[in-house]
Amino acid sequence: MQLRKTRWSLYNLNYHFVWIPKYRRRVLVEDVTEELEKLIFEIGKKHEIEVLSLSVQPDHIHLFVSAPPRLSPAQIANLFKGVSSKKLMEKFPYLRTKEGLWSRTYYVGSAGTVSEETIRMYIEECQDM
Repeated sequence: MQLRKTRWSLYNLNYHFVWIPKYRRRVLVEDVTEELEKLIFEIGKKHEIEVLSLSVQPDHIHLFVSAPPRLSPAQIANLFKGVSSKKLMEKFPYLRTKEGLWSRTYYVGSAGTVSEETIRMYIEECQDM
């Protein structure tokens, strides 16, 4: 387990997201996949979200990230879905529909555990600050 830091906190917040294109269209192929993967890493870097794992399938995406506590899971999903939708439709106009690229829904699950050792380590580190 790796603790991450912001100016005011130590954290280990990991989230697994899954989302799909509208009507589960199988449009995440070839150049679209390459561009989407690049965008996901750019968005993560810009917002201090570490991409731990990414799998783009033709009709859905699995994204596993570690994010700072200032970002809620809903904000993270909206960042990745909103920015990627806008940029992909600019680059690939055939993806544009009046309903948008992504379905409005998504799955998010949290991952990680807090052990006694983690809490003890956190308390000890805070005493040194």
